[in-house]
Amino acid sequence: MRLLFLIAAFLFLGKTTVFSQDKKITKTGRITFEASVPSFEEVKASNTTVSCIMDTKTGEIASLALMRGFHFKVALMEEHFNENFIESSKYPKAIFKGKIKNFDVSKTNAKGQKYDVSGTLTLHGVTKEITVPVVIKKTGNNLELNADFILYPEDFNISIPKIIRPKIAETVTVKVNYILQ
Repeated sequence: MRLLFLIAAFLFLGKTTVFSQDKKITKTGRITFEASVPSFEEVKASNTTVSCIMDTKTGEIASLALMRGFHFKVALMEEHFNENFIESSKYPKAIFKGKIKNFDVSKTNAKGQKYDVSGTLTLHGVTKEITVPVVIKKTGNNLELNADFILYPEDFNISIPKIIRPKIAETVTVKVNYILQ
């Protein structure tokens, strides 16, 4: 599955040279989301097997997360997430394809440079245009990309049953961390 993603991502980014110095990739990115509300059990999950590829010349970027890769502290919560909310068997992955606006790899440094990345996020069978602020910093020969943004479940046709609605936030805070090599 990851091999297919990498092949598709390379085709998407328009070059055939796998080891081009213009490409940075990771297969161990991290996405964390939280939809907790005070006084109730924490609704938080992390996925540390997220793939991402970036073309440092054009700023194009693509990322793929398998939904079953999100793990919760409580196994039952994870089961409900996969079966009832995200429907992982029907919608097994989330895909982002976009471009970092005004990206210039020569301006990256250890402190970090702020950019906006715009593109499409496909989640739960719905594709939506989004723009997200990111900070990209240089760490040795790698680029570290960090993003922190909000998603709304209803934007992706994810319905929360009324009985548990008070226990889950109306917005989902998403944090992304990629070390692109």
